[in-house]
Amino acid sequence: MKENGHREILATILDTTRECVIVAGADSRISGWNEAARLAFSPNLSPEGRRISEVLRDLDLHEAFRRALEDGVESEIRLETNGGDRKFDVHVSPLDLGGEREAIAFFYETTRLDRLEVVRQEFLSNISHELRTPLTSILAFVETLEDGGIDDEGNSRRFLGVIRRNAERMNSLIADILELSQIEAGRVAVEPKMVDLGSLVNEIFTALGSKADSRDVTLRSAVGEGVRVFADARRLEQMLVNLIDNAIKFNRTGGEVNVSHERQGDIDLISVSDTGEGILPEHLARIFERFYRIDRARSREMGGTGLGLAIVKHLARLHNGDVSVESELGKGSTFRIELPAPAK
Repeated sequence: MKENGHREILATILDTTRECVIVAGADSRISGWNEAARLAFSPNLSPEGRRISEVLRDLDLHEAFRRALEDGVESEIRLETNGGDRKFDVHVSPLDLGGEREAIAFFYETTRLDRLEVVRQEFLSNISHELRTPLTSILAFVETLEDGGIDDEGNSRRFLGVIRRNAERMNSLIADILELSQIEAGRVAVEPKMVDLGSLVNEIFTALGSKADSRDVTLRSAVGEGVRVFADARRLEQMLVNLIDNAIKFNRTGGEVNVSHERQGDIDLISVSDTGEGILPEHLARIFERFYRIDRARSREMGGTGLGLAIVKHLARLHNGDVSVESELGKGSTFRIELPAPAK
């Protein structure tokens, strides 16, 4: 009776535990578990009475249970399930319920933390590389000026121009990082109101006109007169500037950038199309990731930070909308911002 009382208490504790927990007897058969463990490891069949090896095929886990059952030794192991899709830190301990020795395992899922760590490492690697490139150039030209180059007026002005461009690039990168971090931390709010889309596009064309002219790219707006969308004007401008600027930079000489609008049901679609080389299908799924670049050398030459499209994605979602891309090799690409239309 005493053992049954212990088991009832254990069952109650297991049911209130968020982590996956499994208890096994001396024959390595499961004698207790909680709902979290069943859903994670045996969703279609009750684990009770089954051997550990039937539920989880991991040699380290089986050995940890053996040590706990036979030797009374605790163990810490790492466990991956579903081909590495889920990862756990597992603590296995001997358990005495007043009868035969058993073993209890607590599974602390680390899948999300592991993914965040990978993202953190990739981010640090990318940001270090992106900052090092212009900084190396700045230092090299400063050293040249210090070694006597400053006395050559023609070259010194050219060197100072290179230093300025690289410093501006670093400044843009840092500004984009801060902007993206603010958005991802939930510190950026949008205040949607009715915005005259045609006027906004024309203003952006005026601001980017000299850049388009330098690449012989024509800017065209097919936004009808009086078209208004429900958005935060400053954030919508930020999204469109990023997309139109990219369309100019990655266009062909003599190409076009077209901006258009279409209402589909309760969605406003704003499209930015170019006549560039297009994007390979394998890149489309990742193009809105931070620092993801199709052509790194060309992106650096054009002065991009690799964060613009990630910012566009987050800003669109802050509007309860989204952004998408379609592309055809040799013909160009079309980016579409989807915004909920205002209720009538």
